[in-house]
Amino acid sequence: MLAAASVAQFVVALDMAVVNVALPAIRTSLGFAPVDLAWVVHVYALTFGGFLLLGGRAGDLYGRRRLFVLGLALFGLCSLAGGLAQAPWQLVAARAGQGLGAAAVAPAALALLTTTFEGRARVRALGVWSAVNAAGGALGVLAGGVLTEYAGWRWVMLINLPIVAAALALVPAGVPAQARTAARERMDVLGAVLATGGIGLLVFGVVRTGTRGWTSTATIATLATALIILAAFVFAESRSPAPLVRLGLLRGRWVAGANLIVFLAAAGQFAAFYFVSLYLQEILHLGAAATGAAFLPFSAGLVAGSVVATRVTSARSPRASLIPGGLLATAGLGWFALISPGGGFLTDVLGPSLLCSVGTGLVLAPVAVAGTTGVAPGEAGMASGLLNSSRQLGGCIGLAALATVAAHHTGDATTESALNNGYALALTISATLFLLATAFAVALPRTLPRVPRQEPRPVGRENSQKNTSPQP
Repeated sequence: MLAAASVAQFVVALDMAVVNVALPAIRTSLGFAPVDLAWVVHVYALTFGGFLLLGGRAGDLYGRRRLFVLGLALFGLCSLAGGLAQAPWQLVAARAGQGLGAAAVAPAALALLTTTFEGRARVRALGVWSAVNAAGGALGVLAGGVLTEYAGWRWVMLINLPIVAAALALVPAGVPAQARTAARERMDVLGAVLATGGIGLLVFGVVRTGTRGWTSTATIATLATALIILAAFVFAESRSPAPLVRLGLLRGRWVAGANLIVFLAAAGQFAAFYFVSLYLQEILHLGAAATGAAFLPFSAGLVAGSVVATRVTSARSPRASLIPGGLLATAGLGWFALISPGGGFLTDVLGPSLLCSVGTGLVLAPVAVAGTTGVAPGEAGMASGLLNSSRQLGGCIGLAALATVAAHHTGDATTESALNNGYALALTISATLFLLATAFAVALPRTLPRVPRQEPRPVGRENSQKNTSPQP
């Protein structure tokens, strides 16, 4: 179970970063217009973020194993289609399909873990899942650079196929069928439409700020419409007998706090990846493969931080790891903000990479535990979809906002000094976001509540006769 969920989450996280370094090669090969090229990245964020809540609740109602398998299959097929694309629209459509598949896989994987493992085993399982998730994003930069430079850009899509195949191969032995207790409930169709439309429109409005600007009429109208739809979603959920997201879930301090923390941490982390990558390529003039290799210490630090966080959380609570992790990440990003045009990898990148990555690992590992603490088994997918949505929205909105801040600070100047100052300002704000996340961690309870009884599941032949209504 843990292997299947971790491998699936790895490929979802990998795909969020692996394409970035390959964009120049994709533009040359397929003839993308400069203004359209960014949609290779944005459309994945749009469909992934927009359908996460729906994917999480669908897993609760119709079976997490079923959603897990269907999502992986769709993700793999769209990866193949993207690798074989011959026109810009084909690649964009494939990326949209990948995001839709990821929106089914990510909450299903997390919900499967939270309802399968108990006690300290649950903390360790979520620690492994979080470490793999973080490492997938960091290694995506390395894989994208190496594959683009030595194998061709198509392999940043085709590399997903063996990983998806490995995850699917683990399903029969590792992922049990879920008893169909929740399937008697009906899907909240109105809530699904409003949530998907509102979040999708919000992501669309944010990602378009790179070309339209935050103060343009189109941007303001799009974001205002998104907020109106999301307000209607909240109203509809408060009246629904079987809501897509039960609003009472957010009354729990652990769930609410974890979603706020992961939103802010993702905004800081995504922006740090982006601006450090630009610094390495635009200021230090490293190639694609060398830029990817420069992120290896960051990947190692993430894994190390996650391992430590798992031990700390098992012995005490998520709060004991979240607070020092947030402070370390804040210090690392503050150090990153001291970059200079005359700097180098050893002086400006290696030290802050290690500090920031260990801190980020200490935050991201326990936040999955915090965000699913005190949640009933039948709502595990709901809570998982909510947590994943917060992370995706935080990263998308944070990156778009800080890119605008950096571009505005740089202005029309194209010198390395001007670019460097814009990146440094954005990294300073990223550090502030992590500091704010730490403040929310301080407000969390000191101890965990009792964990609800887990839902029944087949554990062997002796129990197979008791479970009379398994899913196919």
